[in-house]
Amino acid sequence: MTASLSPAPRDAGVDLVLPFSVSELDVRGRTGQFGAAIDAILGRHAYPEPVARLLAEAIALTALLGSSLKFDGKFIMQTQTDGPVNLLVADLRTNGALRGYARFDESWFAAADRSTVAPHSLLGKGVLAFTVDQGEYTQRYQGLVELKGQSLQEAAVHYFRQSEQLPTEIRLAVSRLFTPAETGGMQARWRAGGLIAQFMPEAPDRLRPNDISGGDAPEGTVLPDVDEDDAWTEAKALVRTVEDSELTDPTIGAERLLYRLFNQHDPRVFPAFAVRDECSCSRQRIASVLKSFPEEERGEGAVDGRISVTCEFCSARYEFAVEELTAN
Repeated sequence: MTASLSPAPRDAGVDLVLPFSVSELDVRGRTGQFGAAIDAILGRHAYPEPVARLLAEAIALTALLGSSLKFDGKFIMQTQTDGPVNLLVADLRTNGALRGYARFDESWFAAADRSTVAPHSLLGKGVLAFTVDQGEYTQRYQGLVELKGQSLQEAAVHYFRQSEQLPTEIRLAVSRLFTPAETGGMQARWRAGGLIAQFMPEAPDRLRPNDISGGDAPEGTVLPDVDEDDAWTEAKALVRTVEDSELTDPTIGAERLLYRLFNQHDPRVFPAFAVRDECSCSRQRIASVLKSFPEEERGEGAVDGRISVTCEFCSARYEFAVEELTAN
């Protein structure tokens, strides 16, 4: 079921991913704003602000990409790098449960001037991985792209261009929304937004410029780019006009943004996909993992006959008596 956008489109809401299509430009995509889910995930950890912003971008990107899955499973985005933020993990299950976690070098941030740190500079060199997990009895699909100090959105665009052969534009933004607190004063809440647009024409030869052979050109010669499809040129130019504030401003919303960008090309929207803050950890699942360890290793981790485990994602704490983990 699809719907055309009216001249006065409604606000599609927060913590929703809104799929859309612009048939005149052969473009499909998804956009959304994220509020309570992002704020809750970040609020459980005392992340330095640049780390929080980077993780919020990762969670927004995961929501946009993972919401396209057409089967039960999980979409996982992960970075592993040599930068101050050496690990980012975010995942989205097809029931809408969203979570994220960042691991960072505390000593590096203690010495850094945080006011001058750009989120994308924290990644360093490494890899960005997208994983689709359809369950225990299926093989995972994973795509990798090298990270060279660029932003998450730049790396994701590169991945789709090189690995999926899909011309793609991605915009991500993070802000803090200040509202009056019940106890007086102002309270800050995290908010994120994003938009992904992909060129998907019926004719495959329109997807990318034709390959050009270097022939006898001397090594190192830079060959001129060939003209790309006019429809994609226009769509890409429109997406690049989006301001960061438009992606996170609650008074604009997803549908208003799409109307502003594509109203001359009859954009259509599909039913929204709702996301929520929810971790997949449980006492039963963690107990199962602990039972898989050799008894000697479990004993080394015990204090006064008990083993404590804290979930890195949601900070939930679980305690087990050693004998619980040895029982069948």
